Amino acid sequence: MFWFQQGLCFLPVFLVVWSSATFIFPYIIAVFRGDVDVVFPYISDTGANPPESCIFGLMTFISACAGTATIYARYKYVEKLTEQNGLVKPCLNEATLGLGIIACLGMCIVATFQETAVTIVHDVGALIFFVSGIVYTILQCVISFKACPYGSSIRVCRVRYLIAVIATAAFFPTVICTGFVKQTTLHRHTYDEDYPYQIASAVCEWTVAFSFICFFLTYIEDFKMFKLQVRTAYED
Repeated sequence: MFWFQQGLCFLPVFLVVWSSATFIFPYIIAVFRGDVDVVFPYISDTGANPPESCIFGLMTFISACAGTATIYARYKYVEKLTEQNGLVKPCLNEATLGLGIIACLGMCIVATFQETAVTIVHDVGALIFFVSGIVYTILQCVISFKACPYGSSIRVCRVRYLIAVIATAAFFPTVICTGFVKQTTLHRHTYDEDYPYQIASAVCEWTVAFSFICFFLTYIEDFKMFKLQVRTAYED
């Protein structure tokens, strides 16, 4: 048996690989077509024009579905792990599940409403995704430390904490610097007055996005230890 066939670790593995490809492939296509600049465009800019917009939308939706499945599996794992010792309160685990699903819903909004078509809805979806995703990582850090050492090792807990700190620290410059960006064109020039703010916000946006990917990467070892089963029962 290969390592990715153990337990449910194929879920976070697929999510990490697919989500990375979701960000990278549209970027490569957009750069080769000359639709965006090479140096740190916004993630949404790489999926603004067809055909990359179609690829970005489809791959983002699949990432949202894979994220929902992984988040739910993590919820059931924590529920089973702590049902005997009560280290993690069920309300905390349920709140974390809800925030994770809301973040995935934000991804679906981003995928469905493209930046150049319905800007306001797209931006709201991105904000939902980032805010809910960051709070999700923070609460999962709390759960990890509470369940330690029954769940993850203390080293993994610290790695998750570091990733959550990076994502949180990068989020605020993303929002603040975006407020100073006046132009909405896909191509920017170094002599533009708001160019430094655009670069700063784009770098931080990419940092937050890949912080989420790295966070799910830490689930792989945990997901090797359990499986989920579906049972069918007739009602009288």
